[in-house]
Amino acid sequence: MKKLLQTALLLLAMANLLPAADSADALQSGRRMLPCTVEGKTLRGTAPHGKGAPFYITDGSNILWQGNAGESFTISPENKLEKLYLVATSDNNTRWENLTWKGTPPTPRKEKKLKLNAADFGMHPGIKDAGSAMRKILDVARKNTGKGHCTIHIPKGIYHFYPIGALQLSYYISNHDQQNMHPVGVPLVNLQNVQIKAHGSTFIFHGRMQPFLFMDCQRVSLSDLHIAYATPFYVEGTITDISATHTTLRMSKATPNWRVNNGQFQFYGDDWEQNINVALAFEPQGPMVPTGRGGDIGWPGQAEQLDAHHVRFPVNASAKGLAKGHILVLRSYWRPHPAMVLYRAKNTRLYDIVFHDSQGMALLAQRSENITIKGGGCIRAKGRLHTAAADATHFSNCRGHICVSNALYEGMMDDAINVHSTCLGITAVHSPTEITARYMHGQAVGFEVFQPGENIQFIRGKTLENHPRQIKVAHAQKLDERHLRLTLAEPLPEDIGTGDAIENADWYPCVSFCNNEVRHNRARGTLFTTPKKVLVENNRFIRSHGSAILLAGDAQGWYESGRCRDVIIRKNIFEHNLTAAYQFTNAIISICPEVKQPSRQTTRYHENIRIEDNTFITHRVPILSAISAHNLIFKNNRIQYNEIFPSMYGGKPFNISHSGYTELQPINLP
Repeated sequence: MKKLLQTALLLLAMANLLPAADSADALQSGRRMLPCTVEGKTLRGTAPHGKGAPFYITDGSNILWQGNAGESFTISPENKLEKLYLVATSDNNTRWENLTWKGTPPTPRKEKKLKLNAADFGMHPGIKDAGSAMRKILDVARKNTGKGHCTIHIPKGIYHFYPIGALQLSYYISNHDQQNMHPVGVPLVNLQNVQIKAHGSTFIFHGRMQPFLFMDCQRVSLSDLHIAYATPFYVEGTITDISATHTTLRMSKATPNWRVNNGQFQFYGDDWEQNINVALAFEPQGPMVPTGRGGDIGWPGQAEQLDAHHVRFPVNASAKGLAKGHILVLRSYWRPHPAMVLYRAKNTRLYDIVFHDSQGMALLAQRSENITIKGGGCIRAKGRLHTAAADATHFSNCRGHICVSNALYEGMMDDAINVHSTCLGITAVHSPTEITARYMHGQAVGFEVFQPGENIQFIRGKTLENHPRQIKVAHAQKLDERHLRLTLAEPLPEDIGTGDAIENADWYPCVSFCNNEVRHNRARGTLFTTPKKVLVENNRFIRSHGSAILLAGDAQGWYESGRCRDVIIRKNIFEHNLTAAYQFTNAIISICPEVKQPSRQTTRYHENIRIEDNTFITHRVPILSAISAHNLIFKNNRIQYNEIFPSMYGGKPFNISHSGYTELQPINLP
């Protein structure tokens, strides 16, 4: 083994998930980037054979080699890196093969501390495109990896980044519309012990691009930074006139990126344009309009431009519960790139990072562990009401401790935090030890869910019951972007088969969500689906349009799983949440896994949930609803009712069904 490590580079296809060599779908639309563990300093090899797809090799800042299928290469990186990435840039290649890259062992490194000033690399406020200078800084920091701690100081100012100058990388992102390539503005790739201090700077990103990527990093921190886009991915307008046939909007000066083209309303950016899919309605003071139904309002794309600032649409807004003075956010459901991605990152710290808007999630973490977020959040830009196009923070298949504290989350399309596993559906059983599993949702595919040596948790599809027996993965073969063929270390349980689901039992996080404020957002305030400890404490939830807290879980829709087994919700203030009806949000605190046949359960999905010492200031809506819960405690909470908004769901405080032991504090309705 020692000799092998000294003489070879081990190719890892999506971290040990090797595509089948004879699969026509082994390389689809360029979305393949293979992380390679490097031993040695002179690397020789041949690109995978195929139909001539272009390839290149990158260290995370620079392209070290590029060529076509079957071409040989020799690379001698100065910094003796331990990781490189092989990227396919088109969809022509259909065959990956193992590579053997020979070299010599790296020279031992001496510990030292390094301080870098961005100005010394030509990165000054007002520079036309800061991307190239930023990558030069990161290149030096990467060379220091393993030698000691590196601190990067960025002088306070405004910096611009463009997709043309970005590093093109190819990887899957959970819960997003999958893109062929991601132009990454700030690639924090293969770094260790790096601290980046932005000193209150603002990074502005232009067009369709991935602003930040933390990948294969350890102990990397980023502090005191605002992240924004030159052009927001939506437009806003105030209703000025309503009739039986028309509604007129005065378009906001803060979102001038709109036009009427051949009778169709469009909003656009440097390299994109979109038609309207939906509208969201806000009150001028900031909250969403309490329509009593879901926040997504169907809105026609036909339009007539009346003057430089006014547009008339063929719709009666009053029939949709709207009135003059309400502000509409016109947007689409398109979510190509989060503002920040954490992928195989460990011990990441984000201090006072503010997201003003995003094309998808503000922050998406997958296959990462130990993440600390303190301060910052999703905060509205001046003159705007909308921020993130989906969740503010989203954690898929992570582990360790996720700690989010002292942040403000407002104006998002979805949750302030969403923590879950991604489960796959079993589609075929080939033998007692071989199965095929499928990524079931089109926006959650491709990234590694299982690696050899990790444990499988089996989930019965109709009842969501977790099977008591777990089995290790012996081998994982990626057939295409949606299918895995898994070899098990032991025979499959006899009562598990097609129609059931599997999740990774080794990748669950515990979560602390404390001292935050969540306000004026669509759908839910928070969502948790993990069996590790969850603490929700000292937060303030103000006018979340749906539930403030949702404990979910399913094996039939998004396939987001991980039953809750230890949840504490205490010392929070809930102010007038649930002013609209969304799926699974039947109360201010909703425990609502999607169980097809709850009456057949022998064990409940969620358990050990304690809701204590909270304050609810609410109109007449359910405070707590639960399906398939056990050991549910609701006590010592203060409830203040008023009649600011209409009653919903009958107004009774509790709605509990198909559950085990519950202890519910008596509530006398006024």
